[in-house]
Amino acid sequence: MTLPHHGRFEYSPLFERPDFDWPGGKRLAFYLALNVEDFAFGGTMGHTPTSLGPPPDPRNYAWRDYGLRVGIWRIFDLADSLGLPLSHLINSAVYDRCPQIVARIKARADEIVGHGRTNSERQGDLDEPSEARLIREATDKLAAGHGVRPEGWMGPWISETAVTPDLLKEAGYSYLLDWPADDQPFWMRTRSGPILSVPYPIEINDSPTMLSRMQSATDFSQMIIDQFDTMLEFSERAPLVCGISLHTFVVGQPFRYAQLRKALQYIVNHKLRDKVWFTRPGEIAAYARSLPPGTIAGS
Repeated sequence: MTLPHHGRFEYSPLFERPDFDWPGGKRLAFYLALNVEDFAFGGTMGHTPTSLGPPPDPRNYAWRDYGLRVGIWRIFDLADSLGLPLSHLINSAVYDRCPQIVARIKARADEIVGHGRTNSERQGDLDEPSEARLIREATDKLAAGHGVRPEGWMGPWISETAVTPDLLKEAGYSYLLDWPADDQPFWMRTRSGPILSVPYPIEINDSPTMLSRMQSATDFSQMIIDQFDTMLEFSERAPLVCGISLHTFVVGQPFRYAQLRKALQYIVNHKLRDKVWFTRPGEIAAYARSLPPGTIAGS
């Protein structure tokens, strides 16, 4: 029996790869990915802490909107107080409705990552011309509103079609976050040349942890700490990427914010923090591209 294969990359066990350091001799690259998402009122797709109601479902729409009205500002302030950079996986619809958020991101000099037009739709539901139009419209909106176009992309709901990496490469993207297959960046094939995959945390992610698996905020805080400590230990043998994925309407809630703050304070005050590169996925991608051929899997 031969299993279907995507053809995007070959199997590469971590222990067989060349060793290297992150900038400054660091061994663990750490980043925070903040999902900044906007949803259609009356839509049927969206995160929920309870059950979805029949449209227009104001309860769940308003709960998500809390993240943009309240939660994100707490997260901005926390990152400021701890001196942490942020990477914003941002729907282009936010640029139409929330100019104050865009201004704060610019003031912090944070990275923006393309995240579709809205999380009320998925790329995997579209044909190729429609998906190409989604990528183009979202990219143009971010570039016009921010003054710089995004280099990286993660699809809404981490959803892809069979041609998504091809379309992203052709749209000028240099890396994507949709393939959580590794703890190091790796190169993927497209019909127009290679694109880099940067590790994205599908499990150390507040939404599936607390909304899908119904784990507590204290569980999530301990998960962050355990993930960081263990990856820092493992990074002695191979340089790794440790990302934390957050959503404004999840950890922006005060009782969850308290646990996020606890975990991040632990990390920034860690006795081995001199081995950690506090960075963003775009900087990880740029550094990976600068390494000699053969260093990064697939190169």
